[in-house]
Amino acid sequence: MLKCITLLLPIALLCSPLQAEGNPLGEALVSAPPERISFLVTFGEDKCPKAAGDEIVVCAAQPESERYRVPESLRKAEGAPVRGGSWTSAVESLDGYARAVLPNSCSVNGSNGFTGCSRQGLQAWFAERRGKSEGR
Repeated sequence: MLKCITLLLPIALLCSPLQAEGNPLGEALVSAPPERISFLVTFGEDKCPKAAGDEIVVCAAQPESERYRVPESLRKAEGAPVRGGSWTSAVESLDGYARAVLPNSCSVNGSNGFTGCSRQGLQAWFAERRGKSEGR
């Protein structure tokens, strides 16, 4: 298979229209690229610099108000939107989720989760007593 490709490649190059004599585009396709291509952005009344020698200069004009701004393509924030709240509230909510499987949590999940049931019952009882005594 490799021998066939090796033999066909030189034949294909010899027969290609780019190599044929009398091709008006043949010279343009074989010419060397310019030495340097510059893409510039000018702001306000700034002038685009002149090309020197074999250089190509491409300029884009922007208003003066855009000179010191971050380019628009970089201004767009991709990803998750910013959520409200502080780091403290985020940590507290994560602690709440983790606390459900820790000891003294009164949970069927986790190790020794049942050990917190009596503590939780006592806290509820004290809160109920405080509510009754304040209501008098």
